[in-house]
Amino acid sequence: MTVQPPLPDNAFSRLGTTIFSVMSALALEHNAVNLGQGFPDEDGPLSIREAAARALIDGPNQYPPMPGLPVLRQALARHAKRHYDLDFDWQSEIVVTSGATEALTDCLLGLLMPGDEAILIDPAYDSYRPIIDAIGARAVGVKLDEDGWRLPLAAIDAAVTAKTKLILINSPHNPSGRVFSRAELEGLADIVRRRNLLLICDEVYEHLTFDGVPHIPLITLPGMRERTVRVGSAGKIFSFTGWKIGWIMGPASLISPIMKAHQFVTFTTSPALQIGVAHGLDHEQEWYLDFPRQLAKRRDSLVAGLNAAGWRTMPCEGTYFVTADFRPLSNANDVDFARALTIGGGVTTIPLSVFYGSDGPTHFVRFAFCKKQATIDAALTRLASAKAPT
Repeated sequence: MTVQPPLPDNAFSRLGTTIFSVMSALALEHNAVNLGQGFPDEDGPLSIREAAARALIDGPNQYPPMPGLPVLRQALARHAKRHYDLDFDWQSEIVVTSGATEALTDCLLGLLMPGDEAILIDPAYDSYRPIIDAIGARAVGVKLDEDGWRLPLAAIDAAVTAKTKLILINSPHNPSGRVFSRAELEGLADIVRRRNLLLICDEVYEHLTFDGVPHIPLITLPGMRERTVRVGSAGKIFSFTGWKIGWIMGPASLISPIMKAHQFVTFTTSPALQIGVAHGLDHEQEWYLDFPRQLAKRRDSLVAGLNAAGWRTMPCEGTYFVTADFRPLSNANDVDFARALTIGGGVTTIPLSVFYGSDGPTHFVRFAFCKKQATIDAALTRLASAKAPT
């Protein structure tokens, strides 16, 4: 008889398979149009791929510097200056990571200690909580207003305790699609300054805002430069989600412990892909500034089709996603509804309740519109004739 040591009971062993994997597998099984997982179904600029391919062939293909190649960190510093008038020292205030999820993990590992509390804005990206839990810290969720996904400033202030170390905010916000206004962000900055907190800003959708709504980095607001780090993603800017190139920018005093965490998470990432991204930041500005206009048209067609089919859609000012309330169609909970819609209606979504720590609403699903127009049209055709799950 083989004796097996007991399996660990920790933040990761208690997790199930991610909803994204579950729903994508279900979509494949039932030949559904997959508007669940948020990745484009076409690649970004050819010139970026060519730059990376040349670097892969020419080499070297050995370990690049742990903080990232100078050519990319310098390009990131120019990008921040060009778009936000932010000045970063590329050597001490920028670190390149293997995707934004790693960047967020590094930030949490570097800035939190066991017993600390971190405030999250629910619904929240699903990687935040398990990392905070694994550190031995506590995630405290504060819910967006469900009427318009407004930032609940009074509730955030009330959630701060003597143990609160930082707030983690995502804007433009996945999964809701909100881009928080200057007034909302100034209110949050006031809380952070007054309560002497740190701030992690997940800004991976920074260039994906619509209808003239601006993205305002919190680090640009008065008194926030020395207490804020911002996370970005080449995958979202250039539609290369598989490349997994992310970055962190902030004051050297915060980047230092974050970089020390990074060196033991991935240490570094592909030099060829870093070179491709550096090329894109310097030479493909027109592409990434035009792409939101294309996405806005796809969002509009999806929203119009959903409304015509009886759904109630929520505000969408940015990101890849629109959330929709299906209560006009069904009394089911969102997990059952999303599953039944995939199997019986041939369209895959993501139930919104999975983005909450607890007690999330169960009448919303999230649609991804970062797809070709033909993909969205195919989904709308199916939704127009689908019988709503009960």
